[in-house]
Amino acid sequence: MTLDPKMITIDCAEPRTLAAWWAKVLDTEIAQDFGGEFVIVAATPLALGFQRVTEPRGAKNRVHVDFHTQDRHAEVDRLVALGASAVDEQSIGPLAWTVLQDPEGNEFCVAG
Repeated sequence: MTLDPKMITIDCAEPRTLAAWWAKVLDTEIAQDFGGEFVIVAATPLALGFQRVTEPRGAKNRVHVDFHTQDRHAEVDRLVALGASAVDEQSIGPLAWTVLQDPEGNEFCVAG
């Protein structure tokens, strides 16, 4: 048997709002909306799902999405202008990345 990853799902308070933000960030569109409770953004290579939860985010994400770009600093500036928050800069040897949060505080990284 083989597992084939298709989607990463992010818990959030407002799936439609957060999915619309991510669709804009990724220059894509909402693929499916299940009554605003679960919304899927058409991302490549994995779709992003946004699932309504009632409890607030309490601590650092245990899983997050990493993105790669050719110009990390320009991309971070673009994301911050769209409503992300830059949290931290990290590096290990030749690897360097910026930790950001989306408008609901979910962390993701941009490397380059």
